[in-house]
Amino acid sequence: MHRALDLGSTLLDTADMYGPFTNELLVGRVLKERRSDAFVATKVGLLVGEQHIVANGRPDYVRRACDASLRRLQTDVIDLYQLHRADPEVPIEETWGAMAELVRAGKVRALGLCALGVRGRRRPGAGLYDETLRQLERVQQVFPVSAVQAELSVWSPEALESLLPWCAARGVGFLAAMPLGNGFLTGRLVPGEGFEPDDIRARHPRFTAEMMAANQPIVAGLRRTAERHGEHVTPAQVALAWVLAQGPHVIPIPGTKRERWVTENAGAAALRLTPQDLAELSRLPPAQGSWD
Repeated sequence: MHRALDLGSTLLDTADMYGPFTNELLVGRVLKERRSDAFVATKVGLLVGEQHIVANGRPDYVRRACDASLRRLQTDVIDLYQLHRADPEVPIEETWGAMAELVRAGKVRALGLCALGVRGRRRPGAGLYDETLRQLERVQQVFPVSAVQAELSVWSPEALESLLPWCAARGVGFLAAMPLGNGFLTGRLVPGEGFEPDDIRARHPRFTAEMMAANQPIVAGLRRTAERHGEHVTPAQVALAWVLAQGPHVIPIPGTKRERWVTENAGAAALRLTPQDLAELSRLPPAQGSWD
């Protein structure tokens, strides 16, 4: 995180459920030393149980969760507070209203809505982000949405159809989650090598050896584009530059555990894809394998 801040990557995105809690604690250690260098975004609305992850959007819980996040993050204000997932048992207007109160109280500066994990929850025949768009229209009547977080990458471009245009038309920022396709678009994963048992990709349909082999043409396309820009440009940087090229309001938020990948990712900000590059990338074959 220190390296990211040194390189000008100032947005630190986390959530209370990551760990749970441990990720916010780690971010808090950095913020204690460098609060003025960072823009901190965290999330509320999901609880990690013994067997399942459950949504909780009750206003009293939102208020308590915010105070707990502030303590763990060692800050007196959260720059962007995001609703991780709407609670089906609580009207989203009530949850959003409680979050708006936190802005008025000076504990939060802006509010965002996440549209993560929507594939498994959509109704048959519905568009991927239809329900998210309905939620956005509802909460906009309560308090302005400053940002939306959803998946966007070369192999998961569905947000381009409706969600990204909605944000662009309203001046709402878009945080592009998983812009490197959980690491696949870096070109460093080898089909058949497998993953550690605690790696979520070990159980993911798109990361079987068969599907990873089937999706190699996507990586090959990224690599061809990288080679046109010089020997030091990587497929990962091309993938991130593609996300950045989708609009000035789009910010990719790649996750990483190693300092060298932080440096590589930051280098994508200087890469300018040509119209030819973008046209070729738009013609890459659609990704194979379920992404649910």
